[in-house]
Amino acid sequence: MKASGDITVIAMMLAKAREKLKTAQIDFDNERYDDTVSRAYYAVYHTISAALLSKGLHFSSHGQTIGAFNREFVKTKTFPASFTKMIEKLYHERQTGDYDFESHIDEDVAEEDLNYAKDILKTCEEYLAKAYRVTMDYWEKGA
Repeated sequence: MKASGDITVIAMMLAKAREKLKTAQIDFDNERYDDTVSRAYYAVYHTISAALLSKGLHFSSHGQTIGAFNREFVKTKTFPASFTKMIEKLYHERQTGDYDFESHIDEDVAEEDLNYAKDILKTCEEYLAKAYRVTMDYWEKGA
């Protein structure tokens, strides 16, 4: 794959994703499970948006972004099919955590979602490092 998105912007998007993931971990450690899944979802949203930008793609809605990620990366077997279910689960549980006043996310669900977000972020960062021919620490240093 020839990367076409601006690496500086992609680095900023991944920094935002890592920031959301850190917040998700803090929320989890403080037993705020609704917020854990919300932040974990947004970590993944920024991550998959960065991956799409590497192909010159950007979308205005979450649904379009998730659909395009599945089309561009999962159906092409760049990333495992399990990512589709993980992302859909994160999306739905984020909505539950943010909007459903009668339902709450429990510790087990929050921990699973946090681990999904960590896995997706790491895998996408590895893919993007290879695509842009940079080391993994490039994403942590920023552009």
